[in-house]
Amino acid sequence: MSIKLVILKSGEELISDVKEIMNDGDNVVGYLLNNPHIVICDDYFLKEEGSEDEQVQISLRPWLVFSKDTKIPIRPDGLISIVEPINDLKKMYEERVNGESNQIDSTDEQ
Repeated sequence: MSIKLVILKSGEELISDVKEIMNDGDNVVGYLLNNPHIVICDDYFLKEEGSEDEQVQISLRPWLVFSKDTKIPIRPDGLISIVEPINDLKKMYEERVNGESNQIDSTDEQ
């Protein structure tokens, strides 16, 4: 599984198992998102008053809540970037997809 953070032109940030869809073995014509979830930043605050340590409360929900499909193809022209998620977010996603926890308090540490 290749879990990535996908940033769409719409501004949405998704976390998903991502696979390239190839044409003739050389050209990427799209991506297949398996169990994509939208990353929702619920709160942004400093850990302690006067501290520069930032903390973010994150939750995940399925991207297309009214679809039965779990594998969703997307075109490359709808993307801004595909990047590695921070470790806490990746762990949260794995737990969510496996039916466990769905919310963390996370710093931007890896």
